[in-house]
Amino acid sequence: MRRAVRSSLLLLLAISGAAGAVAQSLSNQPKASVVETDVGKTKEAMIGNWESIAPEVRPSSAGKNADGTLKPFYLKRAFKYQPGDRFELEIVNSADPHGAVPLARIKIGGHMLWRGAHPIAPGAQKVDFVADESYEVTPLAQGFADVLNKVASAGYAPWAVNVTQSIFGKNFAPFALKEGTNFLEYDLAYLRGDLLFWGARNIDGRGFDTEQNRPTNLQIPLIRK
Repeated sequence: MRRAVRSSLLLLLAISGAAGAVAQSLSNQPKASVVETDVGKTKEAMIGNWESIAPEVRPSSAGKNADGTLKPFYLKRAFKYQPGDRFELEIVNSADPHGAVPLARIKIGGHMLWRGAHPIAPGAQKVDFVADESYEVTPLAQGFADVLNKVASAGYAPWAVNVTQSIFGKNFAPFALKEGTNFLEYDLAYLRGDLLFWGARNIDGRGFDTEQNRPTNLQIPLIRK
């Protein structure tokens, strides 16, 4: 079990780093147009709290099994959408598919930038998530804290289980964050009743770190809390 947990910890660090950190200028936001009418309705309907139905699985090219297949990693999401395109997202990563062995809690806060219609479904929208307000990491397993103390000690207090530290605007090598930049993902959003869909991870494990890597399918949905 210890070996499996450690493998999952290293995989989590590699996956998070693959997403990258991107300097984002809010001055590049698209101007309002007639297309905003339906988007406005979607935004209004999205306001509130959402959560994962069950632990979710993700593929990643950062780690592979002996036969070349991608190793999975697991997480649960809790999401809050607020007026003014503000959002808060909490992710709990785990070492097992049932969420019984939590490894780390990641919390980010920022803004959603709406980039126009996405062809996956009528009403779907291209959305960029920019963590321009907060980014926090909390180790939930000693193994994860031990890894962080080896690879992310500069500029931080010693990492400890259940002790949260802000990595916002700082260098954080495990997630490839650079000082003065904001984490950014090119994603999508699709609302259908009380189900909120984001993009499914690319099957080859690529992150949503460029426009070209924006998802082309739907992840299992969040449900209204």
